[in-house]
Amino acid sequence: MTLPLWSGDVPQRAQEPRRLSLVRLAGEIASALAVVGLVAVEGEVHRPTAKTGGRTYFTLRDRVAQISVFFAARNARRCRAVDGERVSVVGQLVWANERGQVLLEAVEVMPVGEGAVAAMIAEARERLAAAGLLDRPRRPLPRLPRVIGVVCGADAAVRRDIESVVAAQFPGYPVEFEETYVSGPGAALSIVQALEALCRRPEVDVVVLARGGGDPTALLPWSDEELCRAVAAAPVPVVSAIGHGSDHPLCDEVADLACPTPTYAAQRVVPDKSAIYKQLTGSIELAGRSVRERQEAARQRLRAVAVSSALAAGLERAESRLAHAGELLAWAHPASKLEPCRRRLASADWRGPFLARLEAAQRRLGAARRHAWSLSPQHVVERGFAVARRADGTVVRDPATVAPGELLELTLARGAISVQVVSRL
Repeated sequence: MTLPLWSGDVPQRAQEPRRLSLVRLAGEIASALAVVGLVAVEGEVHRPTAKTGGRTYFTLRDRVAQISVFFAARNARRCRAVDGERVSVVGQLVWANERGQVLLEAVEVMPVGEGAVAAMIAEARERLAAAGLLDRPRRPLPRLPRVIGVVCGADAAVRRDIESVVAAQFPGYPVEFEETYVSGPGAALSIVQALEALCRRPEVDVVVLARGGGDPTALLPWSDEELCRAVAAAPVPVVSAIGHGSDHPLCDEVADLACPTPTYAAQRVVPDKSAIYKQLTGSIELAGRSVRERQEAARQRLRAVAVSSALAAGLERAESRLAHAGELLAWAHPASKLEPCRRRLASADWRGPFLARLEAAQRRLGAARRHAWSLSPQHVVERGFAVARRADGTVVRDPATVAPGELLELTLARGAISVQVVSRL
């Protein structure tokens, strides 16, 4: 028999407990925690401890509550855990079966407060300098990029500024915008993912990181060490355009070009159509003038050439080379061996081969002319034959194709006559 439970004056029926195994209970707790999703909480770091396997554990607490937090080694560059420091932790709740407790798995632990932020940036700068990323060679910006990639926030101001520069310098130029979170918890990871997404597009030749100004805490994601390493490892040049001139996040120090504002970055990256057209026009005119000058110089050289003098000079050079060759042969061989060579050289007629080829060509031409004449209709007529044609000029080849009384034209060796067909034989 089930007894009612009383809560004030309202009777309630007792709920029958569900029988669950411990594994099933742990699974339901984990499922319930997953519904909470990604959270961002602030608190003070207490007793951070590094464990074997690369995990770091600490307690995040405030005046009335606390929770255990851990982060994996793969997120260590984005997680700063200093005892007593106030931080913002981004992560999700998980159930640890072996501990039997709820843990907050952090993907980002960022300090809160100007002093702590400055210390974190200084430590990241030292690590980047040790890796050689601050003084690495900068990549030049492409003159005519196929597509310009832009990482920016969802606010319309930065995008509108860049689009206005495109409209002024080169209307319709291809620009791909990748909108993401640019401040707040989890923004650093979102910016890295947006940058990598643009770099995976083969047509993107340069990427601009754009954001308006803000306080150091708001711009903290742009000093994230992972973001700086992603900028240095990008396959295309990266332009940093963060803030309003006085702001200098850490990504400015590793980017291929740092610009004070997104508008200035767009002016540097977007080609100037009128300037390019002017330069091309000038290059074409310069090339035309150069060609014309070369042509005129060649004409003058040709006019100055005397054919007879050139031939005489050529013969003189040839005789000089032959004489020199004879001297070398005389030095290398006895005179008795050279004398026959001299006689053959003296008896050689350089005009003979040319005349022989000319006579052979004339013979071939005469044979071809005779063959063509033998096949000519006029040659056949000369032998006493005639060619009969109708009034329309067609040749009569069969008597059956003409009718009695029809007029025909006969072409003879010395002219033509008109005849009338009397009958067919």
